[in-house]
Amino acid sequence: MMTVLMVIFFIMFFFGALSFIFSYKHLLNMLLSLEFMVLSLFIILFFYLNFFNFEQYFSMFFLVFSVCEGVLGLSVLVSMIRSHGNDYFVSYSFLQC
Repeated sequence: MMTVLMVIFFIMFFFGALSFIFSYKHLLNMLLSLEFMVLSLFIILFFYLNFFNFEQYFSMFFLVFSVCEGVLGLSVLVSMIRSHGNDYFVSYSFLQC
């Protein structure tokens, strides 16, 4: 039963990575697929730590850092939308200041 769940969560991580690779034009889609990958990693880590009876503090630290990563990504998205007007990567010229 445990191996079936781990395979399902690894497939979830793989689909999150595929959606991250194929949504390179929109920053919001990239951030959503990154959060999906982080949540699937959290679930894998949680089940792994429960299986070996380790302490759960490491998974709590991981969850806190993933929330901080999500907030940082959303703040970058909001600042880009306020300065440029959209979240398309193809319409930006990063060589200009």
